Amino acid sequence: MEGPTRESIDRALGSLTSVDNIVLKRLGDNGKAWIVGGWVRDSLSGGSPEDMDIATTLNPEQIKSIFPKSLMVGASFGTVIVRLDDDLGDGSEWQVTTLRSEGEYSDGRRPGKVSFLEGGEENSGIIADLGRRDFTINSMAIDAEGGFLDPHGGLNDLESGVLKSVGDAKERFKEDGLRVLRAFRFLDGGRMGIREMDDSLRNGILSSKEFLSGISRERVGMEMSKILSGENTHSIASQMLSLGVLSRVFEDLPLDLPPELSTKYLVNLALLLRGSELSGEMLSARLRDLLVLSKNDLLEVSIMHECRNMILDSSIKSSRRFTAAVPDERKEMLLDYLQKSGTDTEDFVKSIEDINGHGLHLDPLVKGARLVSVTGLQPGPRLGRLKGWLHRRQIEEASKSEEEVLEFLSDIDWELSDYREWEHLSWP
Repeated sequence: MEGPTRESIDRALGSLTSVDNIVLKRLGDNGKAWIVGGWVRDSLSGGSPEDMDIATTLNPEQIKSIFPKSLMVGASFGTVIVRLDDDLGDGSEWQVTTLRSEGEYSDGRRPGKVSFLEGGEENSGIIADLGRRDFTINSMAIDAEGGFLDPHGGLNDLESGVLKSVGDAKERFKEDGLRVLRAFRFLDGGRMGIREMDDSLRNGILSSKEFLSGISRERVGMEMSKILSGENTHSIASQMLSLGVLSRVFEDLPLDLPPELSTKYLVNLALLLRGSELSGEMLSARLRDLLVLSKNDLLEVSIMHECRNMILDSSIKSSRRFTAAVPDERKEMLLDYLQKSGTDTEDFVKSIEDINGHGLHLDPLVKGARLVSVTGLQPGPRLGRLKGWLHRRQIEEASKSEEEVLEFLSDIDWELSDYREWEHLSWP
């Protein structure tokens, strides 16, 4: 093994926590175990590995006997979520999977039959297990003593910046259509830039026109969230568009790739779909079906979409309302969305920065009880709307006192006019 690789492995193993080592030791005392998948890939590429997946010769029942608090969530497929006892664990979890071979994938997502493997001679069990994985860069393994297994040349592909499937790409995608989306996720090498997709992988994607069949839309949404929040998103989205993958994910929705994308998933969703003539609410309804987004995420996309054709008002009143009415996280997304949509946000941003320097009284200075005593109105829709209208004027004029706000009552026929037309604090 060459020096740099040895150093990377030793450095990765040296970063293991005490509880990581406890899990590996207990598994090793009763069988064989290897760290596999993304932890190995990220360690060898100089990244910061997170969740650790472990492959072992032990079956799920044996794993459970060693770690009684484990969750048997995927035991039929050999997977156990290992948890340590309360006096040792820090809340960490490890996905531990028995070495296995897989039968035919009849539903395009999961194998119809799983057979557990013994360790075998010359590590034949782990080598066979690595052979069922998706891409070569995910098919490497390291044991607790630093032994390194790379039967499919994953390290060379990792260093060369090439993404290849393990075996025939078409067969891999027939087994699990989600691997088509995973291919684009793993094109993103983070700080190392964009990986190059080899010809066989590209041809496999082109031939997998029905890759979404049998895959839950929730899983599709999870993969898309990772793809559209990376460091090289624009290049990857461009390839997904040219290979017809995005059109299959979003079905009949029109797609438009702007010159620049964000690193934020929801902003990128709104940018890609900004050519849709659907209202924000209707677009969100489609995305709920296509990607199973949360209500909050759907709301954020809807709000951005409603701003797609807006002429940005950079006046001080608009900037003050933006500062007061829009939550901080939404502010960041909206400004990102507008800027990458081609809107000139420079004056607006400068105005907001100036406001933040001087501050605003954000909470209503005139309370409901005080408004009742001044106007004689009884609690109800008219009083509530008047309070909201006064709050808007307070923010727009940067009022400092209750007296200043109450003076605005002379600007409105609060007794007879239609209160439903009174504008409350909002942006835009």
